Amino acid sequence: MSRSIIHSDQAPKAIGPYSQAVRIGDTIYFSGQTPLDPATGALVEGDIAAQARRVFENLKAVATAAGVGFEQVVRVGIYLTDLSNFAAVNAVMADYFREPYPARSTIEVKGLPRASQVEIDMIAVAG
Repeated sequence: MSRSIIHSDQAPKAIGPYSQAVRIGDTIYFSGQTPLDPATGALVEGDIAAQARRVFENLKAVATAAGVGFEQVVRVGIYLTDLSNFAAVNAVMADYFREPYPARSTIEVKGLPRASQVEIDMIAVAG
């Protein structure tokens, strides 16, 4: 199967040696997004809800470039520096996803790039 790279100028540029997303067949693997403003590359200001919203908007931009919507997402991985933010991130996620919800894991981590509080990755299936 061929591999194609997905890129959106509406999402932050990669800050390392990786692609925003990679498509293999009908499956799209999204790299983790942090709450960076795509225009400035700076971490968005605000609470965890503001950061989570920016992350989902970044992922939405990459999904659009891949030709898929959030209804085609089958798995979400959420990484939080503080699990006490779990409910707030759930509330934001509910603004982007409808039933049937994708599978998901939520993991507390010691730190994330650029001192963000949240990073989220996804897998979607086109078609």
